[in-house]
Amino acid sequence: MNNAFSFISIVLVTVIISSCVGIFGKKTDLDFIDKPVYQDRDIAYVPIQPVLDQFVRPSQVLAGFDELIYVVDQGTSEIISFDVSGKELGRIEIPGLYSIAMDRAFDILAIGRYDTIFGGTPVNLACVYRINQKNGVLYGLRFASYKPAIIYPLYGKENSATKSDEEITFTGVTCLGDNTYYIAKQGPNKPTNKFNCQGSDNDDAVLQVRPDLETGEPDKFISPLSITTANGTNSCFWTFPQSLASLVQPPQAPDISSSRSFIFTSIDPDPEYSLRVRYIEYREDQDGVQYLQKQFPNSDTSKADGFLYEANKFKKPMGVTVAGDRTNYIFVIDAGSDSLFQFNAEGYEGVNPPPFSTSKKQITASFGGTGIGLTQFNNPTSVAYYDKILYVADQGNSRVLRFKLTTDFD
Repeated sequence: MNNAFSFISIVLVTVIISSCVGIFGKKTDLDFIDKPVYQDRDIAYVPIQPVLDQFVRPSQVLAGFDELIYVVDQGTSEIISFDVSGKELGRIEIPGLYSIAMDRAFDILAIGRYDTIFGGTPVNLACVYRINQKNGVLYGLRFASYKPAIIYPLYGKENSATKSDEEITFTGVTCLGDNTYYIAKQGPNKPTNKFNCQGSDNDDAVLQVRPDLETGEPDKFISPLSITTANGTNSCFWTFPQSLASLVQPPQAPDISSSRSFIFTSIDPDPEYSLRVRYIEYREDQDGVQYLQKQFPNSDTSKADGFLYEANKFKKPMGVTVAGDRTNYIFVIDAGSDSLFQFNAEGYEGVNPPPFSTSKKQITASFGGTGIGLTQFNNPTSVAYYDKILYVADQGNSRVLRFKLTTDFD
Protein backbone atom coordinates (compact mmCIF):
# COMPACT_ATOMS: atom_id res chain seq x y z
CA MET A 1 0.00 0.00 0.00
CA ASN A 2 2.77 2.49 0.96
CA ASN A 3 4.77 1.63 -2.19
CA ALA A 4 1.74 2.27 -4.39
CA PHE A 5 1.13 5.63 -2.69
CA SER A 6 4.79 6.63 -3.17
CA PHE A 7 4.65 5.77 -6.87
CA ILE A 8 1.45 7.80 -7.40
CA SER A 9 3.07 10.77 -5.55
CA ILE A 10 6.15 10.73 -7.77
CA VAL A 11 4.04 10.62 -10.93
CA LEU A 12 1.89 13.58 -9.76
CA VAL A 13 4.94 15.69 -8.88
CA THR A 14 6.52 14.97 -12.27
CA VAL A 15 3.35 15.97 -14.08
CA ILE A 16 3.02 19.18 -12.07
CA ILE A 17 6.65 20.23 -12.67
CA SER A 18 6.48 19.48 -16.38
CA SER A 19 3.31 21.53 -16.71
CA CYS A 20 4.60 24.56 -14.77
CA VAL A 21 6.57 26.09 -17.62
CA GLY A 22 5.44 29.54 -16.57
CA ILE A 23 6.87 29.10 -13.11
CA PHE A 24 10.36 27.73 -13.90
CA GLY A 25 10.77 29.02 -17.43
CA LYS A 26 12.24 27.21 -20.41
CA LYS A 27 15.64 25.57 -20.27
CA THR A 28 18.28 28.02 -21.46
CA ASP A 29 20.06 27.09 -24.66
CA LEU A 30 23.82 27.67 -24.10
CA ASP A 31 24.94 26.70 -27.59
CA PHE A 32 25.46 30.38 -28.50
CA ILE A 33 28.47 30.64 -26.10
CA ASP A 34 31.82 29.85 -27.72
CA LYS A 35 33.88 27.48 -25.66
CA PRO A 36 37.33 28.98 -24.91
CA VAL A 37 40.05 27.24 -26.87
CA TYR A 38 43.70 27.94 -25.98
CA GLN A 39 45.75 28.66 -29.06
CA ASP A 40 49.43 27.81 -28.80
CA ARG A 41 51.58 30.74 -29.89
CA ASP A 42 55.16 30.93 -31.01
CA ILE A 43 57.47 31.49 -28.04
CA ALA A 44 60.79 33.08 -28.88
CA TYR A 45 63.09 35.94 -28.00
CA VAL A 46 62.55 38.95 -30.21
CA PRO A 47 65.14 41.74 -30.64
CA ILE A 48 64.66 45.17 -29.10
CA GLN A 49 65.94 48.11 -31.08
CA PRO A 50 67.98 50.21 -31.29
CA VAL A 51 71.09 48.03 -31.12
CA LEU A 52 73.78 49.36 -28.76
CA ASP A 53 76.76 49.56 -31.10
CA GLN A 54 79.07 52.28 -29.74
CA PHE A 55 81.78 49.77 -28.74
CA VAL A 56 85.10 48.54 -30.10
CA ARG A 57 85.26 45.06 -28.53
CA PRO A 58 82.61 44.47 -25.86
CA SER A 59 83.56 41.49 -23.72
CA GLN A 60 80.88 41.64 -21.03
CA VAL A 61 77.48 43.03 -20.20
CA LEU A 62 76.27 43.17 -16.58
CA ALA A 63 72.97 44.04 -14.91
CA GLY A 64 73.75 45.92 -11.70
CA PHE A 65 71.97 45.97 -8.36
CA ASP A 66 71.58 49.73 -8.94
CA GLU A 67 69.27 48.94 -11.91
CA LEU A 68 71.84 50.11 -14.44
CA ILE A 69 73.47 48.15 -17.27
CA TYR A 70 77.27 48.01 -17.52
CA VAL A 71 79.34 47.06 -20.57
CA VAL A 72 83.04 46.13 -20.55
CA ASP A 73 84.73 47.33 -23.73
CA GLN A 74 88.07 45.55 -23.98
CA GLY A 75 88.92 47.60 -27.02
CA THR A 76 89.13 50.78 -24.92
CA SER A 77 89.66 49.23 -21.45
CA GLU A 78 86.52 51.05 -20.30
CA ILE A 79 83.44 50.23 -18.28
CA ILE A 80 80.42 52.10 -19.68
CA SER A 81 77.15 52.50 -17.78
CA PHE A 82 73.67 52.83 -19.30
CA ASP A 83 70.15 53.23 -18.02
CA VAL A 84 67.62 50.61 -19.12
CA SER A 85 66.61 52.75 -22.11
CA GLY A 86 70.16 52.51 -23.48
CA LYS A 87 71.23 56.06 -22.63
CA GLU A 88 74.92 56.30 -21.73
CA LEU A 89 75.54 57.66 -18.21
CA GLY A 90 79.28 57.43 -17.69
CA ARG A 91 82.51 55.52 -18.23
CA ILE A 92 85.79 54.76 -16.51
CA GLU A 93 89.07 53.28 -17.76
CA ILE A 94 90.68 50.36 -15.88
CA PRO A 95 94.16 48.94 -16.71
CA GLY A 96 93.92 45.64 -18.61
CA LEU A 97 90.14 45.49 -18.10
CA TYR A 98 88.53 42.10 -18.81
CA SER A 99 85.48 41.36 -16.66
CA ILE A 100 83.34 42.84 -13.86
CA ALA A 101 80.81 42.08 -11.13
CA MET A 102 78.83 44.25 -8.72
CA ASP A 103 78.31 43.60 -5.01
CA ARG A 104 75.24 44.63 -3.05
CA ALA A 105 77.00 47.77 -1.77
CA PHE A 106 77.12 48.91 -5.45
CA ASP A 107 80.92 48.57 -5.64
CA ILE A 108 82.15 47.21 -8.96
CA LEU A 109 84.81 44.48 -8.92
CA ALA A 110 86.83 44.74 -12.12
CA ILE A 111 89.31 42.14 -13.35
CA GLY A 112 92.34 43.84 -14.88
CA ARG A 113 96.12 43.98 -14.72
CA TYR A 114 98.45 45.73 -12.28
CA ASP A 115 101.93 47.04 -13.09
CA THR A 116 104.46 47.04 -10.27
CA ILE A 117 108.12 46.26 -9.48
CA PHE A 118 109.44 43.41 -7.31
CA GLY A 119 113.18 43.06 -6.71
CA GLY A 120 113.90 45.63 -9.38
CA THR A 121 111.93 43.63 -11.98
CA PRO A 122 108.78 45.15 -13.53
CA VAL A 123 105.85 42.72 -13.54
CA ASN A 124 102.30 42.88 -14.87
CA LEU A 125 100.01 40.92 -12.56
CA ALA A 126 96.42 39.73 -12.49
CA CYS A 127 94.35 42.04 -10.31
CA VAL A 128 90.84 42.71 -9.11
CA TYR A 129 90.14 46.41 -8.70
CA ARG A 130 87.41 47.75 -6.42
CA ILE A 131 85.55 50.67 -7.97
CA ASN A 132 83.67 52.95 -5.56
CA GLN A 133 80.99 54.88 -7.43
CA LYS A 134 79.93 56.94 -4.41
CA ASN A 135 81.49 60.39 -4.05
CA GLY A 136 79.59 62.31 -1.37
CA VAL A 137 76.06 62.79 -2.66
CA LEU A 138 77.20 61.99 -6.21
CA TYR A 139 76.98 58.50 -7.70
CA GLY A 140 78.10 56.93 -10.95
CA LEU A 141 81.13 56.04 -13.02
CA ARG A 142 81.76 59.74 -13.74
CA PHE A 143 82.51 60.26 -10.05
CA ALA A 144 84.14 56.89 -9.29
CA SER A 145 87.54 56.05 -7.87
CA TYR A 146 89.30 52.69 -7.84
CA LYS A 147 92.13 50.80 -6.16
CA PRO A 148 93.50 47.23 -6.16
CA ALA A 149 91.55 44.79 -3.98
CA ILE A 150 93.37 41.53 -4.79
CA ILE A 151 96.67 41.14 -6.67
CA TYR A 152 98.20 37.83 -7.68
CA PRO A 153 100.21 36.02 -6.31
CA LEU A 154 98.21 35.08 -3.24
CA TYR A 155 98.83 32.38 -0.60
CA GLY A 156 101.09 34.67 1.45
CA LYS A 157 103.39 35.44 -1.50
CA GLU A 158 102.02 38.88 -2.27
CA ASN A 159 105.40 40.55 -1.81
CA SER A 160 107.47 38.11 -3.84
CA ALA A 161 106.06 38.14 -7.36
CA THR A 162 108.19 36.87 -10.25
CA LYS A 163 107.95 37.06 -14.03
CA SER A 164 106.31 33.62 -14.10
CA ASP A 165 103.38 35.03 -12.12
CA GLU A 166 102.51 37.12 -15.15
CA GLU A 167 101.19 33.94 -16.79
CA ILE A 168 98.30 33.80 -14.30
CA THR A 169 95.03 35.41 -15.37
CA PHE A 170 91.74 36.08 -13.65
CA THR A 171 88.82 35.34 -15.99
CA GLY A 172 85.60 35.71 -14.02
CA VAL A 173 84.19 37.12 -10.80
CA THR A 174 80.80 36.88 -9.07
CA CYS A 175 79.46 38.21 -5.75
CA LEU A 176 77.41 36.62 -2.97
CA GLY A 177 74.75 38.11 -0.72
CA ASP A 178 77.22 39.03 2.04
CA ASN A 179 79.56 40.69 -0.53
CA THR A 180 82.18 37.94 -0.42
CA TYR A 181 83.06 36.86 -3.94
CA TYR A 182 84.52 34.10 -6.09
CA ILE A 183 87.26 34.57 -8.71
CA ALA A 184 88.03 32.21 -11.59
CA LYS A 185 91.79 31.81 -12.19
CA GLN A 186 93.70 30.23 -15.08
CA GLY A 187 97.38 29.48 -15.54
CA PRO A 188 99.78 27.42 -17.69
CA ASN A 189 100.06 24.42 -15.33
CA LYS A 190 97.25 21.90 -15.85
CA PRO A 191 96.58 18.66 -13.93
CA THR A 192 97.72 15.41 -15.45
CA ASN A 193 94.44 13.77 -14.36
CA LYS A 194 91.76 16.43 -14.19
CA PHE A 195 89.01 13.98 -13.24
CA ASN A 196 90.56 12.75 -10.00
CA CYS A 197 93.51 14.79 -8.77
CA GLN A 198 94.82 15.24 -5.25
CA GLY A 199 97.95 17.21 -6.08
CA SER A 200 98.76 20.88 -6.43
CA ASP A 201 99.87 20.76 -10.06
CA ASN A 202 96.99 22.91 -11.25
CA ASP A 203 97.05 26.68 -11.71
CA ASP A 204 93.34 26.73 -12.54
CA ALA A 205 91.11 27.41 -9.56
CA VAL A 206 88.10 29.19 -8.13
CA LEU A 207 89.11 31.42 -5.22
CA GLN A 208 87.02 32.78 -2.36
CA VAL A 209 87.67 36.36 -1.18
CA ARG A 210 86.24 38.36 1.72
CA PRO A 211 85.99 42.17 1.42
CA ASP A 212 87.02 44.63 4.12
CA LEU A 213 84.61 47.48 3.43
CA GLU A 214 84.84 49.09 6.87
CA THR A 215 88.59 49.75 7.21
CA GLY A 216 89.40 50.13 3.53
CA GLU A 217 92.15 47.50 3.73
CA PRO A 218 92.72 45.18 0.74
CA ASP A 219 90.29 42.29 0.47
CA LYS A 220 91.30 39.06 2.19
CA PHE A 221 91.92 35.89 0.22
CA ILE A 222 90.23 33.00 2.07
CA SER A 223 90.98 29.82 0.12
CA PRO A 224 90.65 28.02 -3.20
CA LEU A 225 87.50 25.94 -3.48
CA SER A 226 87.68 22.15 -3.68
CA ILE A 227 84.94 19.90 -4.98
CA THR A 228 83.83 16.86 -3.00
CA THR A 229 83.28 13.85 -5.22
CA ALA A 230 82.51 10.17 -4.64
CA ASN A 231 86.28 9.63 -4.52
CA GLY A 232 86.92 12.40 -2.02
CA THR A 233 88.04 15.99 -2.41
CA ASN A 234 89.24 16.84 -5.90
CA SER A 235 91.46 19.92 -5.89
CA CYS A 236 91.96 19.69 -9.67
CA PHE A 237 88.28 19.79 -10.59
CA TRP A 238 88.66 23.20 -12.21
CA THR A 239 90.18 23.36 -15.69
CA PHE A 240 89.99 26.43 -17.90
CA PRO A 241 87.32 28.10 -15.68
CA GLN A 242 85.96 31.04 -17.65
CA SER A 243 82.89 32.66 -16.13
CA LEU A 244 81.03 32.47 -12.82
CA ALA A 245 77.47 33.31 -11.82
CA SER A 246 76.13 33.16 -8.28
CA LEU A 247 72.42 32.88 -7.50
CA VAL A 248 72.53 36.40 -6.00
CA GLN A 249 71.26 38.52 -8.87
CA PRO A 250 69.36 41.82 -9.21
CA PRO A 251 66.90 43.20 -8.40
CA GLN A 252 67.99 44.25 -4.91
CA ALA A 253 65.46 42.83 -2.45
CA PRO A 254 65.16 41.93 1.27
CA ASP A 255 64.54 38.29 0.35
CA ILE A 256 67.40 38.02 -2.13
CA SER A 257 69.10 34.65 -2.21
CA SER A 258 71.63 33.91 0.53
CA SER A 259 72.91 30.86 -1.34
CA ARG A 260 76.63 30.35 -1.77
CA SER A 261 76.09 28.04 -4.72
CA PHE A 262 77.14 29.12 -8.18
CA ILE A 263 77.46 28.08 -11.82
CA PHE A 264 80.74 28.05 -13.70
CA THR A 265 81.70 27.54 -17.33
CA SER A 266 84.85 25.91 -18.66
CA ILE A 267 86.41 26.41 -22.08
CA ASP A 268 88.51 23.25 -21.78
CA PRO A 269 89.08 22.06 -25.38
CA ASP A 270 89.52 18.41 -24.32
CA PRO A 271 86.66 16.43 -25.96
CA GLU A 272 86.57 14.14 -22.91
CA TYR A 273 85.61 17.14 -20.79
CA SER A 274 82.02 16.89 -22.00
CA LEU A 275 80.26 19.02 -19.33
CA ARG A 276 81.48 22.58 -19.77
CA VAL A 277 78.77 24.18 -17.65
CA ARG A 278 78.30 22.95 -14.08
CA TYR A 279 76.16 23.93 -11.14
CA ILE A 280 78.21 23.89 -7.92
CA GLU A 281 76.10 23.42 -4.80
CA TYR A 282 77.24 24.72 -1.40
CA ARG A 283 76.32 22.47 1.50
CA GLU A 284 76.94 22.99 5.22
CA ASP A 285 76.05 20.32 7.78
CA GLN A 286 77.49 18.46 10.76
CA ASP A 287 80.30 17.22 8.53
CA GLY A 288 81.39 20.75 7.68
CA VAL A 289 81.31 22.73 4.45
CA GLN A 290 81.27 21.02 1.07
CA TYR A 291 81.05 22.11 -2.54
CA LEU A 292 79.36 19.47 -4.67
CA GLN A 293 78.42 19.24 -8.32
CA LYS A 294 74.64 19.36 -8.42
CA GLN A 295 73.05 16.55 -10.39
CA PHE A 296 70.60 17.32 -13.19
CA PRO A 297 68.59 15.04 -15.51
CA ASN A 298 70.01 14.74 -19.01
CA SER A 299 67.84 12.35 -20.97
CA ASP A 300 64.12 12.70 -20.12
CA THR A 301 62.77 13.88 -23.47
CA SER A 302 59.23 13.90 -22.10
CA LYS A 303 60.23 17.03 -20.17
CA ALA A 304 62.47 18.81 -22.72
CA ASP A 305 64.40 18.39 -25.94
CA GLY A 306 67.72 19.54 -24.47
CA PHE A 307 69.56 19.62 -21.15
CA LEU A 308 72.15 21.70 -19.32
CA TYR A 309 74.10 18.52 -18.57
CA GLU A 310 73.84 17.14 -22.09
CA ALA A 311 77.28 15.86 -23.13
CA ASN A 312 79.15 18.32 -25.39
CA LYS A 313 76.17 20.66 -25.43
CA PHE A 314 78.55 23.63 -25.50
CA LYS A 315 81.74 24.23 -27.45
CA LYS A 316 83.09 27.39 -25.82
CA PRO A 317 80.70 28.74 -23.16
CA MET A 318 82.08 32.20 -22.43
CA GLY A 319 79.30 33.50 -20.20
CA VAL A 320 76.53 32.41 -17.84
CA THR A 321 73.95 34.15 -15.68
CA VAL A 322 70.88 33.35 -13.61
CA ALA A 323 67.58 35.24 -13.68
CA GLY A 324 67.10 37.11 -10.42
CA ASP A 325 63.31 36.98 -10.67
CA ARG A 326 61.24 33.99 -9.66
CA THR A 327 61.72 32.24 -13.00
CA ASN A 328 65.29 31.25 -11.96
CA TYR A 329 66.20 30.66 -15.59
CA ILE A 330 69.82 29.86 -16.45
CA PHE A 331 71.31 31.50 -19.56
CA VAL A 332 74.51 30.37 -21.29
CA ILE A 333 76.23 32.15 -24.17
CA ASP A 334 78.36 29.86 -26.34
CA ALA A 335 80.99 31.49 -28.56
CA GLY A 336 81.78 28.12 -30.17
CA SER A 337 78.32 27.85 -31.73
CA ASP A 338 77.41 31.57 -31.69
CA SER A 339 74.29 30.70 -29.73
CA LEU A 340 72.30 31.62 -26.63
CA PHE A 341 70.84 28.79 -24.55
CA GLN A 342 68.15 28.99 -21.89
CA PHE A 343 67.35 26.41 -19.20
CA ASN A 344 65.02 26.23 -16.24
CA ALA A 345 66.21 25.71 -12.66
CA GLU A 346 66.03 21.91 -13.09
CA GLY A 347 68.43 21.94 -16.04
CA TYR A 348 65.82 21.38 -18.76
CA GLU A 349 66.33 23.48 -21.89
CA GLY A 350 63.56 25.91 -22.67
CA VAL A 351 60.95 28.05 -20.98
CA ASN A 352 57.97 26.88 -18.99
CA PRO A 353 54.85 26.52 -21.16
CA PRO A 354 52.22 29.24 -20.58
CA PRO A 355 49.13 28.53 -18.44
CA PHE A 356 46.53 26.41 -20.27
CA SER A 357 49.07 25.42 -22.91
CA THR A 358 48.31 22.19 -24.71
CA SER A 359 51.90 21.12 -23.99
CA LYS A 360 53.49 20.54 -20.59
CA LYS A 361 56.94 20.12 -22.11
CA GLN A 362 59.60 22.85 -21.93
CA ILE A 363 59.40 25.07 -25.00
CA THR A 364 62.81 25.63 -26.56
CA ALA A 365 63.71 29.33 -26.77
CA SER A 366 67.45 29.02 -27.46
CA PHE A 367 68.58 30.78 -30.62
CA GLY A 368 71.55 32.07 -32.57
CA GLY A 369 73.80 31.23 -35.48
CA THR A 370 76.74 33.01 -37.06
CA GLY A 371 75.99 36.30 -38.77
CA ILE A 372 75.06 39.96 -38.40
CA GLY A 373 71.29 39.52 -38.14
CA LEU A 374 69.46 40.71 -35.04
CA THR A 375 69.18 37.13 -33.74
CA GLN A 376 72.65 36.08 -34.86
CA PHE A 377 76.05 36.44 -33.21
CA ASN A 378 79.76 36.52 -33.96
CA ASN A 379 81.86 35.36 -30.99
CA PRO A 380 79.39 36.35 -28.24
CA THR A 381 81.10 36.51 -24.85
CA SER A 382 78.58 37.49 -22.15
CA VAL A 383 74.92 37.41 -21.21
CA ALA A 384 72.93 39.40 -18.63
CA TYR A 385 69.28 39.48 -17.58
CA TYR A 386 67.20 42.12 -15.85
CA ASP A 387 63.48 42.95 -15.69
CA LYS A 388 62.59 40.41 -18.41
CA ILE A 389 65.19 41.81 -20.80
CA LEU A 390 68.07 39.66 -22.03
CA TYR A 391 71.39 41.33 -22.97
CA VAL A 392 74.15 39.73 -25.06
CA ALA A 393 77.66 41.11 -25.65
CA ASP A 394 78.19 40.25 -29.32
CA GLN A 395 81.92 40.90 -29.37
CA GLY A 396 82.69 40.02 -32.99
CA ASN A 397 79.98 42.40 -34.20
CA SER A 398 81.02 45.17 -31.76
CA ARG A 399 77.54 45.50 -30.26
CA VAL A 400 75.23 44.65 -27.39
CA LEU A 401 71.89 43.12 -28.35
CA ARG A 402 68.71 43.17 -26.30
CA PHE A 403 65.86 40.65 -26.40
CA LYS A 404 62.48 40.04 -24.82
CA LEU A 405 60.45 36.85 -24.68
CA THR A 406 57.21 37.04 -26.67
CA THR A 407 55.16 35.96 -23.63
CA ASP A 408 56.59 38.90 -21.62
CA PHE A 409 55.05 41.62 -23.78
CA ASP A 410 52.00 43.35 -22.32
